[in-house]
Amino acid sequence: MITVKNNRPIRVGVLGVGRGKSFTGNAAKAAGFELVAVCDTWEERLKKFGEERKVAIYTEYAKFLEHDMDAVVLANYFHQHAPFAIKALKAGMHVMSETAACHTLGEGVELIRAVEKAGKTYMFAENYPYMRHNQEMRRLFKAGEFGTFMYGECEYVHPMDADSANSISPGLNHWRNWIPATYYCTHGMAPVMFITDTWPVKVNGFVVHTAPDNPEGQRRPSLHDGGAMMAVRMDNDAVVKLLQGGLRGHDICTRIHAAKGYMEGRNGQVTLIRQQWHEKRKHPERMTYTPDFPVMNELAMKTGHGGGDFYTMYYFADAIRKKEQPYLDVYRGVAMSIVGIQAYRSALADGETVVVPDLRKESARKYHAKDDWSPDPARRRTGQPWSSVEGNKKPSAFALNYARKIWKKTGYTGK
Repeated sequence: MITVKNNRPIRVGVLGVGRGKSFTGNAAKAAGFELVAVCDTWEERLKKFGEERKVAIYTEYAKFLEHDMDAVVLANYFHQHAPFAIKALKAGMHVMSETAACHTLGEGVELIRAVEKAGKTYMFAENYPYMRHNQEMRRLFKAGEFGTFMYGECEYVHPMDADSANSISPGLNHWRNWIPATYYCTHGMAPVMFITDTWPVKVNGFVVHTAPDNPEGQRRPSLHDGGAMMAVRMDNDAVVKLLQGGLRGHDICTRIHAAKGYMEGRNGQVTLIRQQWHEKRKHPERMTYTPDFPVMNELAMKTGHGGGDFYTMYYFADAIRKKEQPYLDVYRGVAMSIVGIQAYRSALADGETVVVPDLRKESARKYHAKDDWSPDPARRRTGQPWSSVEGNKKPSAFALNYARKIWKKTGYTGK
C-alpha cells in the first residue's frame, strides 16, 4: 500500500501532456504535489515535455503505473477516463480524473465499485464549481439566508472559430468531432450541485441542430449536433436548465433562484437580489461585487478556468492527506456525468423524461452494470446510437478538406 506522509510532497504522474500541463505548474506545487512522471502516446511532444521538466516519460500506461508515485491525474480523452482510473486504483494510486467520469452507465458502476474496493482518494476534476463566483454563491447559500433552492440555470456556451476548433480536434474520430451535444454537461451541472447540495434525478434533453449557413459549422467535420438544452429535476424538486454547445454569444454563468432571493455568477462577479418585501430589511435590494477566493487568492487568480484548475489540485491534495474523499467524489462525478448520457437518450426520444439513476444504491448498480450504450465510433455495433439525432451524419468534402489542412499543421497525419 502506498502511504503519503504530510512532511513531503505528493508524488504525482500525469496522463496526457496537452491538457495535463495545467496540473504540473506552480499551482500544483503550491497544492503540495511533485511531478515525477508523464505519459502520452504522442512521443515527440512527450519527449520535449520530459526534457523541459526533467521527469520520467512513458508511452505505455501499464509501465507508467509502475513508477514510484502516490497519485495520478487523468487528462486523457473525454470518453476514456473510467478504464484508466480503474487501472490506477487497482495499482494502488489515488486518482484525479478529468471530465467526464465515465462514458457509459456501466463504466460508472464499475468505477464506483473500484473506488470503494481500493480505499484510495478519487477526485473528480470538474473545475467550474471552483470559479470564485460559484464558491461565493455556495458560501452564501449554505449560510441559509436565501432559503429553499427552487430553480437554476447554468450556461456553458463556448463558440470557437473553425481553425481553433479543428486544431484541438485532429482526426475525424477525435472525440470533439463526435461526442453528442448533451454529453459535455458537467460544466453546467457541477456548479448547481456544488452550490445547493442537490442531486439530479430526471432529465429531459433537446438538441440544437447545426445551421447550414453557419460559417464555422461549414468548416468543421462534426458528426454531432450544434448544442443542447436540458431540463433537470433535482432531488428536492427544483428544476435546472442547462444550455451548452458552440452557439453564438459566449457565456458562462450560473443563476440560482431561491425562496428568499436570487444569485447570479458570471466572470468572477456575483449579483444578489433580495427584495425582502415581508422581512426585516437587512441587505441592499440589489448588489454586484467581485469576491476573493477563500484561500490562496493571488495564486488562484493566475491559474486556468477562472482559478478552478488550482482548486481541483488543492482539494485533491487535501483529501489525500486527510485520507478521505473530497466533495467532488466519485458519486458526484458519476452522477453529473451520466446526466449527459441520459439527456441524449431523452433527445433521441423527442424530449421524453428519462431517469438519472442513483448509483450510490446497489439496486441501481445491478440494473445498470452491463449498460454499454455508447455513440463512440470505435464501439460501433447494432443497437448503439449515432452521434446526432439526425442519424449517421456525413461531413461535407469541403469541411473535411478544410479540417485536414489544419490537422496537418498540428503534426497529425491520420484521417
